[in-house]
Amino acid sequence: MKVLIDGDGCPVIAETERAAALYGLEVLIFCDTSHLISSRTSRVILVDQGRDAADWAIISAAKKGDLVITQDYGLASLVLSRKAYGFHQNGWQYRDENIESLLMERYEAGKARRSARNHLKGPPKRDKRQNELFFQRLCAFLEKVKDK
Repeated sequence: MKVLIDGDGCPVIAETERAAALYGLEVLIFCDTSHLISSRTSRVILVDQGRDAADWAIISAAKKGDLVITQDYGLASLVLSRKAYGFHQNGWQYRDENIESLLMERYEAGKARRSARNHLKGPPKRDKRQNELFFQRLCAFLEKVKDK
């Protein structure tokens, strides 16, 4: 199992690296040239700028049983189709049972944003507790799948 991170805007890179180190897993961080990401422990894969360029690179690299960390529901759907695991930055797993409703939620939110006269607020700023919760849940997930 490798861990692939959708690095563009990912707030839990350090926590993912820390969990992966505990389980002896290789980490690949994908980002486009508009983001500067460096790591002492992970391999950073830089792709050209472009809509979903990092996502397509992740899908090309993801193999059955790999783990992809992303907040992008569309990417998560493709990850699941590759029989890889998808994990959200808030510490929950994408599954065949929840991906369809998440994609519908994304579609409806996009419609609402396009029709809104006022700018809709985004999610609140993350705090350290959320990142630690992600780490704990990721470790629990890795513990569960390590013997598979």
